Amino acid sequence: MTINRRQLLNTGAASGAGLLAGAALLQSPAAQAAGSRPGSDNHDRPLFPALESSDGDLLALPPGFSYEVVSVSGETDLEDGSGKVIGKTPIRPDGTLVVATSTGYRLIQNHEVTPGEGETPAVPAVEGTVYDPGAADGGGCTVIDVDRSGKRVKEWVGLSGTVGNCAGGPTPWGTWLTCEETEDKAGTNGYQKDHGYVFEVFPAGPGKQSPLPIEAWGRAPHEAVVIEPSRRRVYLTEDASKPTGLLYRWTAPRGYKLRSHIAKSLDKDAGRLEALAVTAPDGGVLPDLAYVTAAQIGRPFRTSWVTVPDRHATDTSLRKQFDAGQVTHSKKLEGAWGNDKGMYFVASFAFAADIPSDATPHDGQLWFYDYADQTLTLVAYFPYNALLHSETVDPMTGLGHSLDLAFDGPDGCHVSPYGSLVLTEDGNTANHVLSWSRQHGAQAIARNLIVQEQSSTGQDVYSEMTGPCFSPDGRILFANVQEPGHVFAIKGPWKKYLG
Repeated sequence: MTINRRQLLNTGAASGAGLLAGAALLQSPAAQAAGSRPGSDNHDRPLFPALESSDGDLLALPPGFSYEVVSVSGETDLEDGSGKVIGKTPIRPDGTLVVATSTGYRLIQNHEVTPGEGETPAVPAVEGTVYDPGAADGGGCTVIDVDRSGKRVKEWVGLSGTVGNCAGGPTPWGTWLTCEETEDKAGTNGYQKDHGYVFEVFPAGPGKQSPLPIEAWGRAPHEAVVIEPSRRRVYLTEDASKPTGLLYRWTAPRGYKLRSHIAKSLDKDAGRLEALAVTAPDGGVLPDLAYVTAAQIGRPFRTSWVTVPDRHATDTSLRKQFDAGQVTHSKKLEGAWGNDKGMYFVASFAFAADIPSDATPHDGQLWFYDYADQTLTLVAYFPYNALLHSETVDPMTGLGHSLDLAFDGPDGCHVSPYGSLVLTEDGNTANHVLSWSRQHGAQAIARNLIVQEQSSTGQDVYSEMTGPCFSPDGRILFANVQEPGHVFAIKGPWKKYLG
């Protein structure tokens, strides 16, 4: 791999891409303008107004919007399913699915907790929800019922005995797929079973869970999962280091379509698990997604898929089972969400220490994979901004606190009922919920105001925002602040700005 790879990518850029890259360096909201991905945009939609807040607010929001606090880690009650209180809401809420009920909405929510670290409250082991008794009081999922206004009704355990449940994804039949961001094996930290799997969590009730791993999809530090509308293919992101992660695709065996209770219907070796290889302009395999910059927004790259030798990672992690030049790596492959044509996923950031020496550091990428064409397209790019990583604040621009003009670290990803995307930031300073569309690029629609701690420099520290997900009718956007854990129901004239 030589610097010629970067030169090849930067030549032949689409018309106007140079202007876009220049604008991106200024980090205006339009800097993250979209490329050429499908779906119609309503060009009469207004921009979201500037965010506002008053003393004591937990979120800054546009005028006309409001929030309801749904749960608070360590404060709101957690039940066993029969109505008996067994503890408090666990820490670190993350990936979330919202489904409709007869009286309101039901949230299935991950908790990114690792057993044995002594942090509480964790997800307690409740009979019928436990995967690994050796990982009790660790990660898992809770299920929260709210009414039509977003007001909390109750919360109970849907999955326990798992580790580091970060992101996940919905199924076409209305269940939630939760991913363990770990690859620890039995015997580690007292675990009795291997970890690094995807689990299906059911919204039907606390007594109707099936805490079984979907072994056929592989064992890795998974982040998010997307099921193709055909129900024959699944895509999984991986957040890992040394080496960095891969994008995986699982294809069902002939004659099989995914359905409810996946783990019960699939043999552990069923189907085929593969890793992504992106074709570079010179015909070789692109070693890392960090070689692609704003100059290539809207340009589809051809892809191929390489079979994973041992999906169970018996002795070697999945991403370590390939020779150099076989597959395409990326730092921080995180949230993903699909529509009928393809799936969006993010690479949250890639700094110089994480990538090949001739690749380009960035503060985030948003990608679109087309199911039919099997092409991968960069649709938004967040260039590396040194001010966002500085311990000082520019008094003229406010950069360094990020505020609402400079965005970094896109992490959570959700396709809204309106077709536009909602992203959440795990950035270096202020953290937002962002709207993203082809028309307007990235816009701030909420900002976390909860101070997590004071850093050594005296700057306030604000935790990442996670789990963006609209109610199916588009009325309420649910989103979380991970630490200290808060879940919000955000209401307002969404259709005016997104519809």
